[in-house]
Amino acid sequence: MPVAYRVIFTPLARAELIEAQDWYERQAPGLGRRFRQSIDALVERVNSGPLQFSVVYKSVRRALLRRFPYTLLFVIDHDTLLVIACFHASRDPAHWLKRT
Repeated sequence: MPVAYRVIFTPLARAELIEAQDWYERQAPGLGRRFRQSIDALVERVNSGPLQFSVVYKSVRRALLRRFPYTLLFVIDHDTLLVIACFHASRDPAHWLKRT
């Protein structure tokens, strides 16, 4: 029987997600909604099998979006998946490393 994880975004990760969604919406109407749908689909994939995603630093795992240059960085803590960053792929990783 698969484990059901609780997915929690840290306040910083949630703020990054909202900022990115708003940015895409300003670029073209509906694009922010499509970005959010992609995030929601990725969260479902992560929730259904978090171990399939690569460890990139200590216990931090990375899940890449397919249609947007963003990644979710998360850790597994018992029955919780804690998303610590919603990160643009071109940004310096040192930015999120401070959160670990």
